[in-house]
Formats: sequence, C-alpha cells, structure tokens
Amino acid sequence: MEGEKKMGDPHFAVTYPNTDTGPENENIFLSAFSEFDYEGLARSGALSGSTAQFSLLAGPHLLKRTEPLNQWRETRGKHGVWQYSRSLEGPPHAIATIHDEKGAKARGINFASQDYLSLASHPAIVEAATRALRDYGPHSAGSAVLLGNTRLSLALEEALADLLQMEHIVLFPTGWGAGFGAISALVRPDDHVVIDQLAHASLKQGAAAATQNICTTRHLDIEHVRQVLKDIRVRDAQHGILVITEGLFSMDSDMPDIPKLQSICREHDAILLVDVAHDLGAMGPGGTGCIGMQKMLGEVDLVMGAFSKSFASNGGFLATHSEAVKQYIKLFGGPHMFSNALSPLQAAVVLECVNIIRSAEGEELRADLTRNVRALRNELASAGISCLGEPSPIVPVLIGSEKISRLVGRLIFEQSVFANQVEFPGVPIGASRLRMQVMANHNVQQAKRAAAVIREAIGQARNMLKIMDAASPK
Repeated sequence: MEGEKKMGDPHFAVTYPNTDTGPENENIFLSAFSEFDYEGLARSGALSGSTAQFSLLAGPHLLKRTEPLNQWRETRGKHGVWQYSRSLEGPPHAIATIHDEKGAKARGINFASQDYLSLASHPAIVEAATRALRDYGPHSAGSAVLLGNTRLSLALEEALADLLQMEHIVLFPTGWGAGFGAISALVRPDDHVVIDQLAHASLKQGAAAATQNICTTRHLDIEHVRQVLKDIRVRDAQHGILVITEGLFSMDSDMPDIPKLQSICREHDAILLVDVAHDLGAMGPGGTGCIGMQKMLGEVDLVMGAFSKSFASNGGFLATHSEAVKQYIKLFGGPHMFSNALSPLQAAVVLECVNIIRSAEGEELRADLTRNVRALRNELASAGISCLGEPSPIVPVLIGSEKISRLVGRLIFEQSVFANQVEFPGVPIGASRLRMQVMANHNVQQAKRAAAVIREAIGQARNMLKIMDAASPK
C-alpha cells in the first residue's frame, strides 16, 4: 500500500478491521516479504544467540562490559525481533494499542496481558481505587513493620486468610518479594531446599540467597522428590528442609499433585511451600486455585502468591497457620521489613478483587475465562498447533527454535495479534514459545483469529528461515 509504514519506523501502525470480532472469513494474508532483506537479517545476528551468552560478564569495568548485550539488543530491535519492553495505551483490554521499544504502534487482539479475570478496568475496582485515593492518599509512607499498614491492608489480610482457609497472612509489596522474602527468612545456611526445576526465578533466587544446599528436582516428579528427601534425612536429621513448587507453572500450564507432595513432606519432616500466583482467583471453586481444586485448602504448610494476575495490582502474600512464622517473617523477610508497604490504592483494589472473585460475578468471570481458554486451545489444535499443559489462563505454544520464534513474534505483531514470545532465561535454550495469556473479556472470534494468524506465521517463519539459510554464505 502506498505510504505504508514498515516495522521499526516510529510511526508504523497496523490495525485489523473489525478486530473485536475477528475476520469475516479464515483467509489470513500475511506479508509476502517479497522485498524482504533475508541476507541482511541472516548476516545481522538478530536471529542468532541468546541472552545466556551475556549472563556471565567478564572484564574489569562493571559498566562497560554490559555494552555487547545492548548492541545485540539494538540489532534485534532494528530488525523487528526484539520482543521486550513494549508498552500499553490504556487498560489491558482484550483489544489494546501497544508500542514496541522502537515506537512501532499496533492495535489488535491482546493475549500478552495477565489480567485473567479482566478486573483491572472493572467499575467496582476503579471506584475502590478512587475512594482509597480520596480517603488515604496514594502512598503507604512506611514499612508494614512500622506505620505502613492501613485499615484496608488489615482487612485484606483477613479476606485472604478466609479465602485460603489459613490463619495468618503476611503482605509484601511485590509477588517477587513474597517468594524471595519468605524463603530467605525461613531457610538458614545449613538447611536444605528441594525445588522443582521450573519454579519461578524469585523462588530460585530466594533459595540461592539462603543456602547452598539446594536440590533441583525433575519437573512434577513426585518420586524424585521422595527420593531426595529420603537421601537428605539419611545424612542430616538436624536441619530443616523446604520443598518448593507452584500451583500452576506459568510457562507450561501444568500442576503438581499437591496432596502427595504434602504427604511426602510430612513423612520426612519437611515443609511444603506452594506458589499460587497464576491460579488463585482465576481457577478452582470460589477462585481458590489449584489448592482448592485438589481439596487442600488449609492443608498446605505455606502458601504464597502474587496480586499481579487476577487481583489487578502489584503485591504478594505468604499464608501460614502459625502466628510465630508470621511474626518471624515480618522481621526477617527483607522485602516486608525494608520496603514500603502496599499503597492504600493497591490494598483497596486487591480487597475489592477478592470480594468479586468470591461472588456470583466471580463465578461468571471464571466461566467466561474457561470458555475462552478452551476456544483458543481448540482453535490452535484445529490449526495443527499443540499447546502445552492443561487448560488454564496460560496457553503455551511451543516453537523450540529461537530463530523461528523471533520471526513468529514479529509476524503476529504485524497482523495485530499480541502474545509474549518467551526464550531464555524465561525458558531453556531451544524451548522458545509463545505464552498466550487469556482473559475473561476475550471472545471466541478473537481466539479463532489468533490461531489462524499464528498458524500462518509459523509456516511463513519456517519458509523465511529456509530462504535466509540459502542466502547465507557457505
């Protein structure tokens, strides 16, 4: 089209007519790239390498040695295959306008935000935030250990305790801080951590900060956990063991057998911590997540989570039955002790989200979310694309090759479908994927459109790579 802006142009814009409902038919015409500089992209290095090659920096100057990574980032951005640091215009709706780091703009179907129940723009949530701003101002102005608490944050503790059927809650300013802070507070250098190999980085880094006695177990392998605990207790009956898993793994959309894990932990005098960041609120009876689905409410030693998925806010928590544990973590969980508490706005928003999640409206939102998840997975399957894991708000589309994955990310962006293209360090090298994040206010037509675009993008990316391989000097 005459005057059409290209990817990387700061004024580039792409829209799809009737995006709210999807195309009139299933004929998706992706860019032909007849004038595409295949050889230039192949020579640039934008499709090669991984952030892993920059993870262990060398050289005497702490600042200058970061420059090679930035040069690589700029090269990828120039060729439209740098997927990070995008920004939203407006709320995280199912139809959204976004900008990439270079300023390229697009409006289309948003499967890249994690507002699972679409509560971020719910009128009751906006009203709760407005009321809190009026009554308390925007700032907690102190650590929760000092004077950072409000009536709202105390009410939130009670509401979460009731939702999880746990007696005590410790709030943190971020979900990351909850995982890191709880682990680093409870685990001492002579203790042991047994952690699933796919556990979140906050959990791994919390463990690494606490002890060198860390055993990483095969993903969801209960018998491996059992054997590791047995081996530890044979040689060490004096020190503590913390077993760490997630309720819903955020890159694979699968779940552990929580009753078995808890039973094994009790057999070996170990403590189980389950991170429910992605499932609490969005899944399970009454929004109780995977723990509720597995009938383990109130039965897990420690439960932690984040408010950044279904609760329309930042922040996190740890739940325990022990008042002693609560008080200990308040004093020794660094992100709780030495960070400002949740703002009044955040506490009010999360509290109102809990109320909605537990209501009849919450059940309707979860039903809408489930419908959309199944629609997307079914449409992808019909397009010959396999999804990892079980139905959940996360729909992972495994691609494998980083080169193909980066091209797919660019192509779907140009067709107004937004999804997070994930590679190392989010997933292992060679396991790159699209992580589709589904929301209650998506619809079936949007799922159909996205699946068709992704199907065509994967096919075209493979063809493009063949052309580039042929164009590369031997």
